Amino acid sequence: MALTVSMVALFGLVLFFLLRSNALGYGAAFVAVMFGFYLASTGAAEPINQLTAAVIDALSDL
Repeated sequence: MALTVSMVALFGLVLFFLLRSNALGYGAAFVAVMFGFYLASTGAAEPINQLTAAVIDALSDL
């Protein structure tokens, strides 16, 4: 679990700087995929799924 959280932090930080510098390409796409992969393995996955479902439900009610 500790390694997973560290990888999430690492990929999240790298992705943040890539997006800020507009250096988007295949490398940024790979970092984004790896960030999502490791984020799905953490305890944050369930709250993110619930938030996404709540936003979609709220938008469908409009």
